Formats: sequence, C-alpha cells, structure tokens
Amino acid sequence: MSINRTTAVQAKSWPFQEALLLAERYAKAPPAKGYVLFETGYGPSGLPHIGTFGEVARTTMVREAFKQISDIPTRLICFSDDMDGLRKVPENLPNQDMIIANLGKPLTSIPDPFGTHESFGAHMNARLCKFLDNFGFEYEFKSSTTTYKSGEFDATLLKLLENYQRVMDVMLPTLGQERQQSYSPFLPISPRSGKVLLAKVVETRSGKGTIVYEEEDGTLEEVPVTGGHCKLQWKPDMGMRWAALGVDYEMYGKDHLTSAELYDAICKIAGGTPPNQYMFELFLDEKGQKISKSKGNGITIDEWLKYAPQESLSYYMFQTPRRAKKLYFDVIPQQVDDYLTFLEKYAVEPDEVKRIDNPVWHVHGGNPPKPENGLKFSLLLNLASVCNPHDKSVLWAFISRHMPDATPETCPFLDKLAGYTVAYYNDFIKPTKKYRTPTDIERQGLQDLHDYLTKNGCRHCGGNPDRSV
Repeated sequence: MSINRTTAVQAKSWPFQEALLLAERYAKAPPAKGYVLFETGYGPSGLPHIGTFGEVARTTMVREAFKQISDIPTRLICFSDDMDGLRKVPENLPNQDMIIANLGKPLTSIPDPFGTHESFGAHMNARLCKFLDNFGFEYEFKSSTTTYKSGEFDATLLKLLENYQRVMDVMLPTLGQERQQSYSPFLPISPRSGKVLLAKVVETRSGKGTIVYEEEDGTLEEVPVTGGHCKLQWKPDMGMRWAALGVDYEMYGKDHLTSAELYDAICKIAGGTPPNQYMFELFLDEKGQKISKSKGNGITIDEWLKYAPQESLSYYMFQTPRRAKKLYFDVIPQQVDDYLTFLEKYAVEPDEVKRIDNPVWHVHGGNPPKPENGLKFSLLLNLASVCNPHDKSVLWAFISRHMPDATPETCPFLDKLAGYTVAYYNDFIKPTKKYRTPTDIERQGLQDLHDYLTKNGCRHCGGNPDRSV
C-alpha cells in the first residue's frame, strides 16, 4: 500500500470515501473470487461519448484510491450490451435502409453499416476499445453476446428461471396494466427471424431450462434460456450480471436511480450480493436543460479535446459528480485554469492528506506531473485577443520575450496549450469580437503614435508600424 490507511481515512475526496466503503465490504475476509470487480456499462447502439468517458474515468478514480488502501487485487470490466435488439435507427449512421431492414435483431447480428467489421455491434465495440485505449484506461472488455453464448451466464439464468415468479413479483408492480399482460424478464431470440422478441411467455419449464413463448405470428415456440437463445430485459439483466460476474462496484447516472432497488432485488434472487453503487448527476446545457444525444445540445468529447487537454476533462469529471453541471464550451477555459492551479498547489503541498484530496492526484492516478510554468489558459486567451494569432507560433513569439528559457521542447504542455488557445480563440472569441470606434482624441493619439514610429522606427515592427508583429 502506497498510502497509510490512517491518512486515507482522513481524506475527504469522494473517490477515497467510496474506496473506504468498498474496503469495509471485505473487512473480515477477501472475496472468494480473489479480486474486487469494478464494472461500467456501454450501450453500443451509438458511438462512445463524453458520458462514457466520465463513467470510466470516475470509476477508475475510485479503483486507484482503493488500490492505495487495500492489498486485494482489482479488475475493471467495461461491459457492452451488444446483444440488445436495435429498436430505432440512429440518424448519424450510413446505410439507413439496411439498418431498418434489420431492426429488432441483436446489434451483433446486424451488418456493419460502415462496412469495416463483421457486425454493427462489433464496429461499435471496436470504437469503444479504441476510445478507452486512447485515454490510457486499464480495463477488460466484455461483450454481452459473447458472455451469453459462452454459457458464463447459464447458471444464473437457470436460477432466475427457477424463481420466475419471484422475478415477476419484483417487476410487475413497476409496469403499466397493459404491459403487465405480456411482460416477461426473458427475451427470446427468435430462431425464425433472429429478432430479440418482446414476446409473451406462456409457460416456463425450469426442469428443461426452457420457456414457451408466442412467436410474431401467434404460434408457440420453445427455446432454452441458456446459451444465448434468450437475453434478459435490461433491468433484470443488470441484477443478473451483478450476481453472475460478482460485481463489487458500479456507477450509474441519476436516470437509473429509480431502478436501483430492482437491480438489487434481482441480484439477490439470482444468488448474488448487490455491489456498492454510486449515483452521479447528469449534465446540463448552457440553458440548464438535460443534455441529449438526439438533440445535440451538449458538447462532444472530440469538441472538448479540440480546445483543451484531456487532463482538464478528467478534472471536470472529478468535480462534484453528484451535482448537475453545465457542459458547454464556455466552461472549458476555467476548467483548464483550475486544473493548472491545483497542479501548482500539489507541487508545494507538504500535507499528505491534502495532497491525496487534491483533484490532480485523482486525475493522474496518484502521480501528477510537475507544473511547467505559471501561464494560464485565460492569460493566453487575452494574449490571443491582442495579437490575433493564426497559429501558435505567434503566441510563442510573445511568450519567449517574457520567458526566454521556455520553448516548445522544454514546455510541451504549454506548447499544446498554445495550440488549444488558437483553436478556441478563432472559433469562439474572434467571430464575436467587436471594435469600438475611437473618439476624436483617441484617433489623434493613435495617428501621432503611427507618425512617430514611422519616423523613428520600432524594434518590433522594423520601422513599419503597419506590419503585423
């Protein structure tokens, strides 16, 4: 253990608070499986987004804090619900007609609309893994389709089939009267159409491990609940997965909060112990409305990373996860500056408790880099407003005058920050920039300055004050 437990107990940062609660889970004995399992979920009907990053980043922060206070090994699984049936066509994907023709099928049974992978689900899973790899996350990928078909869930599925009525007693009170008439926690994969069917189950045969359901044409069909012939509805699926995999810790957004008791109940029926859970608030746009992928009223992760470093995004995710926060372009400069301020504080902080409570400890997994200099994003943006740069070399011309020892090579973070500054300035500041008409006195003063420089020369403009510096 790198940090004394006494020190960790004094920490007020939420990842350490969560880690301490998780340590209490196994205070008497380590888990029989030999490790503590963290899990995050991903719905691969769409591309990975800023919420995906936030969930994995925050879970990783808790995992890193846990490593400091416990010798129990840990694993992080990023689970893809790629066996879900596709119910609607995402508007931003190609080959819409092909996707429409395959609606209702598992994502891993639909051809890849991009034509690069064996299926729609495989394409999105590859995008997820590349996405997470680019950020350097340590994780294990797990596919719902593969896990169901491999038999890893079989024993737990049979357990739920044996307790079918108990599961129904949990789920039915949460449904409308009409939905109650046809609801089943088991969704058969039709051997005829290949679709994931919201079918009425007319009989359960736990002795055979099968269900009998109504096909789309009204005839009856019998299928096993094991081996990938069925999947569970998403709420029972969550609880089943917790039990089958032995999940110890999972985060979810506020929209899952009303279902948390259902997840717990299903997990217990399946013979498991519900994990420690952490609810985080959702993001809001600049008007205070909930961010929606379909509305496009938020900011994408690519957009954030166009204007600011990854560290600033991780810092944003660390801050008050249980408080709804606005997520739009105007918040970026402040997040960068706050990150840099905390990095400078960490470098000179002698108190170990304050160091592990510093956000940059969590942003960098306990190993923050040394700060390069005192320049902030806001200062660089002010400089950009004055010199109107077309690229970062213009900013460096000014930086070098005041920091002769600073170069892009000796200050690589500052060099990246200069590039972000130019991008942000040109996209958000320059288009709205307005110049006030000078007064007669100001006009005369500027003219006098121009005439003086023309006559006497200037070391910056080479005697030509009309030349841009």
